[in-house]
Amino acid sequence: MKKNLFSIIIIALSHFGLAQAPSGYYNSATGTGFTLKTQLYNIIKDHNTKSYGQLWGLYTGYPNAFNDNWYDASDADKIMDIYSENPNGPDPYTYIPGTNQCGNYSTEGNCYNREHLIPQSVFGERSPMVSDPFHIWPTDGKVNGERGSYPFGVVGNNVDFRSRNGSKRGNNLNSGYSAGYSGIVFEPLDEFKGDIARAYFYFATRYQENNIQSWNYAMFDGTKDKVFKDTFLKILMTWHINDPVSPREIAVNNAIFTFQDNRNPFIDNPEYAQQIWGYNLGSTDFEYQERYDIDVFKKNNNTYTVTSKQDDGKIKEIYIYNLNGQLIQKIENVSNKKSIDITNLKKGVYIIKVMGNSFEINKKIVI
Repeated sequence: MKKNLFSIIIIALSHFGLAQAPSGYYNSATGTGFTLKTQLYNIIKDHNTKSYGQLWGLYTGYPNAFNDNWYDASDADKIMDIYSENPNGPDPYTYIPGTNQCGNYSTEGNCYNREHLIPQSVFGERSPMVSDPFHIWPTDGKVNGERGSYPFGVVGNNVDFRSRNGSKRGNNLNSGYSAGYSGIVFEPLDEFKGDIARAYFYFATRYQENNIQSWNYAMFDGTKDKVFKDTFLKILMTWHINDPVSPREIAVNNAIFTFQDNRNPFIDNPEYAQQIWGYNLGSTDFEYQERYDIDVFKKNNNTYTVTSKQDDGKIKEIYIYNLNGQLIQKIENVSNKKSIDITNLKKGVYIIKVMGNSFEINKKIVI
């Protein structure tokens, strides 16, 4: 541990497990490719299945994980909803846990319900998939309905629905890393794309022996090993890398482990995704929306400076990940400076996750 001129604590690690898996939990995960996927299946398969109704209690019983204390301290007693969350300002509406459950809805902001990231129709509403919280999240009822059973993807210019926080539905862009599919897709905010990708990787692993090859879904290829079509695998892998594991995901992983006795391996060990599916991604594949909340510029050969441009948005932490999704450095801004230097990085492509009082931003840097 050392301190630079900005009084930043830097923790440099070759491999750092952020989540809190029990000692030895992944000891049998020693293979690669689909062998590793099967090994992970055997580790996580025997979870304590809960009912669909018990999910309401999960969301209210673990406020540190499912409440909106990650982006806005003033909403720490409100539900965290990826379809209404505004990571860079006030949310358009909020929900009180246990009070605003759907029910009927007609517009955004009426109530929150339980969103199946993998639609229930894909697996015939069967247990245990129908109540597994690793792919069922509390979200606004109206936006959940508009998303329907469409796959996740990259929406082009033909947007036919946009939620109040900017999530959108429309035809897939069908170019760049999303090339190969032109149907209707739903695209969440950048801040939650990696979270969704890791939920899909979990689902493909946990349910590979539940006849997943027979389930009809635009994102699936009809196999139990690979599971995903090439287009959607590249989308998910790109999101997984561009939006690395966040502290919020770690809290959710730990809460669900307490709730049903298994974990999402791709939160605990993000590199598993690459080891199982591999990827053919170059630095140009990491397309991302331009973000004006922070500046990242090169200072010298191996130093980049990150500066917050928000008056009330001091940087709290910076996480630096390699392209396997592994955390290699964490920087804590203990002096509340608006500019932070990132140093001691070898040549390569990195994703930096910048966390502030009211924002979470991911940027690619190339050393």
